[in-house]
Amino acid sequence: MSIRVAADIGGTFTDFVSLDEETGRIIEEKAHTTPANFAEGVIYAVKKSGISLSEVSYFVHGTTVVINAITERKGAPTALITTKGFRDVLEIGRANRPDMYNYFYKKPVPYVPRKYRYEVEERVSNRGEILIPLNEEELLSVASKIRESGIRSVAVCFINSYANAGQEQKAGKILAGQLPDAEITISSDLLKVWREYERTSTTVLNAYVKPAARLYLDTLKDTLKEMGLKEEPHAMQSNGGTATFERAKEVPISLIESGPVGGVIGGAALGKVINEPNIITFDVGGTTAKTSLISKGQVKITTEYKLEWTPLFAGYPVKSPVVDIIEIGNGGGSVAWIDEVGVLKVGPKSAGADPGPACYGKGGTQATLTDANLVTGRIDPDNFLGGTFKVDTEKSRQAIKPIADYFKISVEEAAMGIIKTAAGNMLNALKLVSVRRGYDPQDFAMLAQGGNGALLSPYLARELKVKKCIIPNLPGTFSAWGMLMTDLRQDFMQTCIMPFGNADLKIVNDIYGRMEEEAVSIFKRQNIKEKDILFIRTAEVRYAGQEHAVSTPVASGAVTKESIKECREQFDMIHEQKYTFSLPEAGAEFVGFNLTAYGVVLKPEIKKIGKGGNLEGAVKGERNVMYEAYGGILCKVYDRMKLGRGDRITGPAIVEESKSVTVLCPDQTLEVDAYGNLIINTKY
Repeated sequence: MSIRVAADIGGTFTDFVSLDEETGRIIEEKAHTTPANFAEGVIYAVKKSGISLSEVSYFVHGTTVVINAITERKGAPTALITTKGFRDVLEIGRANRPDMYNYFYKKPVPYVPRKYRYEVEERVSNRGEILIPLNEEELLSVASKIRESGIRSVAVCFINSYANAGQEQKAGKILAGQLPDAEITISSDLLKVWREYERTSTTVLNAYVKPAARLYLDTLKDTLKEMGLKEEPHAMQSNGGTATFERAKEVPISLIESGPVGGVIGGAALGKVINEPNIITFDVGGTTAKTSLISKGQVKITTEYKLEWTPLFAGYPVKSPVVDIIEIGNGGGSVAWIDEVGVLKVGPKSAGADPGPACYGKGGTQATLTDANLVTGRIDPDNFLGGTFKVDTEKSRQAIKPIADYFKISVEEAAMGIIKTAAGNMLNALKLVSVRRGYDPQDFAMLAQGGNGALLSPYLARELKVKKCIIPNLPGTFSAWGMLMTDLRQDFMQTCIMPFGNADLKIVNDIYGRMEEEAVSIFKRQNIKEKDILFIRTAEVRYAGQEHAVSTPVASGAVTKESIKECREQFDMIHEQKYTFSLPEAGAEFVGFNLTAYGVVLKPEIKKIGKGGNLEGAVKGERNVMYEAYGGILCKVYDRMKLGRGDRITGPAIVEESKSVTVLCPDQTLEVDAYGNLIINTKY
C-alpha cells in the first residue's frame, strides 16, 4: 500500500487528492458537496477518482460538520454543570461588547438554556486548594434531573479547575456511572487555562457537537472500511495537525476550522521547498475567501478564536489553538445584490452547492461571482471543471441583467463591477492579515489556492504590492493536498502565573514534564512511536500590569536560569514587533505554559518537472477577456499541463487547467519554476 489520500469538504465542492508514493502520480477530483449528508460527497469523490481504498496507507479528512452544527444550531441539547454561583457565566459573558453605542445590540444567546445549567457545591482556589469539597449527593440529584430531561450531552466546568482538576474529574466519573448513554465533556480534559467564560464556552461547544461529530466520523469510517480502507483514518484539526478519528471524537471542537487550515500548512511546506519563508496564503473557494500569514516559515496559531465574531457581534470564544485565518463570505458562489441605498454588494450570502450559481442550471437565479467570471470571459464555459460539468453563460447574463439595468450599464460592465466589488472585499481581508499586524506585504509572496484563487490573486497581488504571486500545482484542490503534508498534533496549555525574577524552575519543569507524558500517551494510542514525537515549548508572557500575554518560545530540555533569560529577550523582541514598543527594564511575568507535540509522519516529496521550450505548443487558442481599466482584450489561452520548467508568458493571458484558471494581468509576467509552480511578477 503506497497511496495517500486527502478529502476536504467545502461549502460548494468536496476536494479530493490522492498521491501514489511509488509512481508519483497525483489524482485530483472535485465533487459537489452534499449538505444533507456530507459523507456522500466524500464517497462520490473517492469513486470518481477510481482508486481502490484497499491500497490506501493514509487517509486524512477535513470536515465542516463541527462548525456547521454550531453555526446552524443543529448540535445536541446540552446540559452544563458548574460551581455554585457560576450558573450564569455563559449569559454574562464579557462586558467589552464590540458595538458599544448600539442601543439595539443583542448579546450572544448561550448554547445551553438557563433551565439546563446546573450548580453543585464545590470550590477550588486559584492556587488549587480545595476550599469546599464536591457535594456528591447534590451531583447525583443533578444527574437524575438530566436523565429525566432526556439530554444526552453534558459539559462540566468548575471554577479554577485549571489549577486543580481533581473535583472536576471526580464529577466526571460519577456522571459517567449515572448517565451511561450521555457524552460527558470535562473542561480540564480540553484545556487547563484561566478565564472562566472562555473555558466554559469552549467546554459547552465541545459537548454540543460531540454526538454529531461522533455519528459523522463513525458513519464515514464504517463506509470507508466497507469500501476497503484498512488503516485508521485521520481528521484535519484546526491547529494545523491531524488526529485519528478516534481521538477527534473525544475533542471535536479541535475540528472547528478543520478544512481551511490544510492550505496554510501546504503553503508552509511548499515555501520551504522553494525558499520562500514569508507567504500570505489566499484561498478562494465557492463560499468564502480565507487568508493567513506565514512568517519565517512559521504558521501563526491563535487561542483567541471567536466563532461568528463580527464588528457588531461578540461571537462565541473557543479557547483552542486554531491557525490564525481571516475569513470572509466572498467566493465563487457569493451572491451579488444591491443594498437599501443603492450600493452593489457581493456576499456574504452564497448560492452554495445547491442550487449554486445561475450558470449551474439547478434553479439558481441570483448573480454570483462565478457568473461574473463567465460573462467577462475569465472562465471558459466548455472547460469548467475540465469540461466535466456544463455551465450556461446565458443564464449568467440573465442573472446579472437586473443589476445592469439598475445601474443603466451593460451586462459585461455589471459583471466587471461584481468582480471589482468582491476583489475589494478580499483586499481588505489581505490587509487585515498583513498591514494591520505590522507586516509589509512587499516582504511576502502570495500563494493562491482554491477553485477561484488563481482567478483573482494576480490582480490582488498587484494591488497589495507583494513581491510575487505563486500559483502552485493543483491550486483548485491545494487545501486537500496540504493535508498530506501535515503531522499529528496535540496542544497543551496550563495557566500558572509567576514573575520572571524568581520563577520556580521546579514548577515550570514539572508542568512541561506532565504535558510531555500526556502527549506521549495520546500518540501511543494513535500508533506513533516515541522516537517520532517532537515537542515545541512556548510560554504566555506579559509585562507586569498588562491584561493579555504574548506567546514566546521556550528552549527545549531542562528549564534553567539561562533559558529563562533567553525567553525574556525573545519576549521583548516579539512585543516590539507586535506593538512597536518594548520595555526591557520593566518587570515581566509568566501567565501560562504551552506545549505543542507533533507525531511526525512520512510526507510526499515535491518533485521537479521537465524543462519547457515549446511555448506555442501549449497555446489552446484565444478569447476576449475583460480587465479593469483595459476593457476587453484578446488573450492567448495556455494549457498548463503543456508548460515546462523555464517557460515564460507575458500578460495579458489565461492559463487553464482542469480545476482552476489563472488570469494574468497586462503588466505581469509568468514563469514556470523547477517544481511547476507559476511565478507571477508585476511591474510596479
